[in-house]
Parts: sequence; C-alpha cells; structure tokens
Amino acid sequence: MSDRILGSTCLVLALLYIYFALQTPVGFVSDPMGPKAFPVGIGVVLAIGAVYTLLKPDPEPVWPRLGRFGEIVFAVVVMVAYTYALPEFGFVVSTSVAAGLLSWRLGAGPLAAAVAGIGIAVAIFVIFRLVLGLSLAVGPWGF
Repeated sequence: MSDRILGSTCLVLALLYIYFALQTPVGFVSDPMGPKAFPVGIGVVLAIGAVYTLLKPDPEPVWPRLGRFGEIVFAVVVMVAYTYALPEFGFVVSTSVAAGLLSWRLGAGPLAAAVAGIGIAVAIFVIFRLVLGLSLAVGPWGF
C-alpha cells in the first residue's frame, strides 16, 4: 500500500513538474531543443518511475530506521538551504558546502568531505560555465 501512495504522489509531482516546465518562457534566441527539453525530460523519467511503482509495488517494503530517517531529513534540509544560499553566496561556495555536508553524511571523513565538496563544485563550475557557457548563480565574489 505504501508503494502505491509513493507512486501516486510521485506521479502527481511529475505531472506538476512537467506542467511548470512547459510554462518556461522561450526567448527569441534559443537552441533547437529550447529551455524546456531538459526539465520535461526529468519529469518524464520521474513519471515513468512513478508508474512502474504503481504497477509493480514491493510486497514487503522496508522502511528506514528512525536514525536513517533523520539522515534523509538532514539531506532535505541541506538541499532546501542550498536553494536559498545560491543567490546569496554563488554557485561555487553554496555547492561546496552542500556537497561537503552530504559527502560527510554519506560516510566521508570531515577533511575528505570538504575536499570532495570543493572538487565537485569546481568541476561542475568548469564544465557548465567555462566549457558549456551556461550561466550559474554568481555570488558576491563573482563565482
């Protein structure tokens, strides 16, 4: 029963996500696929996963223990804080902190998590900003 609730919830979220992605305004200069293609693709993948969960639910789902549930809540809080931090501190700083915290909670030591966070942020920045030329949130330091 819980898998069907999850599948139904994810399907509703996927449809809402696709609907709002289709509301993205298209400028007069755009690539052939437009800015809507990637978000709509993500929504379609989520919808397929939701439908699969609805059609083939797990007969005996295993729910996380209370401690593991706390880890999930922590990850959600980090991601929500990340969305608020992006415009204030920029992509590199916000992503470094978020990726570092999540790496730490996934089992890396504090130093390794910090290095991973910085490495992930810089690598993504180089790929998306410098190689692909996409815009990312710029903080007070210009990156």
